[in-house]
Amino acid sequence: MTGGWPATVLLTLAALVAVTPWVVGRPRPAGVRRRRRDSPGAPLDPAVLLDLLDIALASGAPIPRALTVMAESLGTDPLAAPLRTAGAALRLGATWPEAWSGSPAALGPVVVALEPAWTDGIDPGPIVRHHAARFRAQRQRESREAAARLGARLVLPLGLCFLPAFVLLSMVPVLLSGADVLLGR
Repeated sequence: MTGGWPATVLLTLAALVAVTPWVVGRPRPAGVRRRRRDSPGAPLDPAVLLDLLDIALASGAPIPRALTVMAESLGTDPLAAPLRTAGAALRLGATWPEAWSGSPAALGPVVVALEPAWTDGIDPGPIVRHHAARFRAQRQRESREAAARLGARLVLPLGLCFLPAFVLLSMVPVLLSGADVLLGR
C-alpha cells in the first residue's frame, strides 16, 4: 500500500465531508416554510404590470376599460381594487388626479405612463412599452451590480475553504508517502 493508514483516514474524512451536505441538508427553524416566488404576498413586477396594460391597450380598449381588464386579470391581488376604482372613476368623468387619489405607490408606473395619453391624447402604447423597458434595464443593472458585489465578497471565504482542502487532499498524502521513503520504511 502506498500511503498506509494515514492516506486511508484522509480519504475517508474527505468522502465524509463531500457527502455530508447531501445527507444532512440545511436545517430550517421549526415552523419556517419556503416562500414561493409567485405567492400572493409578493409584489407584482412593474414591468409585468405595464406589459399587461400594453396588451389591453393594443387590443383597442380605451384606458378606463384597459384598467378594468387589468384589474380582472390580477384576480385577488391588492392592486386590482385600485385599478378597478380608477377605471370606473375615469369612465364617470373624474380628472386624472381624482381617479388615482388613494392608490398605492406600486401603481405609480401605470399612473406616470398613462397620464400623457389621458391628458394630452398621445398614443399610450409606445410610452407604456418605454416605461416597461426602462424598469427591465434598471433591474438588469441592479442584478449585475449585485452579482459583482457577491463575487468580490465570496473570494476570501472560498479561498479559506479550498486552501485547507487542497493541502489535506493533495499535499499531505504526497508528504506522507515521501516521509515513508525518507525514513526507509
